[in-house]
Amino acid sequence: MKNFVIAAVSGMVLMLAGQAVAADIEAGKKKAAEVCASCHGIDGNSPAPNFPKIGGQHRSYLAKALKDYKTGGRSDPIMVGMTAALSAEDIENLAFYYSKQSSGLFSGSK
Repeated sequence: MKNFVIAAVSGMVLMLAGQAVAADIEAGKKKAAEVCASCHGIDGNSPAPNFPKIGGQHRSYLAKALKDYKTGGRSDPIMVGMTAALSAEDIENLAFYYSKQSSGLFSGSK
């Protein structure tokens, strides 16, 4: 039983460690206005159909996508250029900010 408790606690610590990166929502909002808003909108819900709606997406998905563009894991000439100057902190702040916005994915359908 003792080993089970140790394993369970260790697993929880590891899971939480991945989410332990502190992010600043205001810094994310500021960076979004500087870098992302012209295409994706300040809240991540661009009215232009050729730009993905990123508001309300999962934080981990957004951070991974930005990291992949930055490192070449994803290929899009515009996004590669936009992410080139982003720091790891910028990426975490942007992912946190956009994840807290409402999703506009279904706003146009009735």
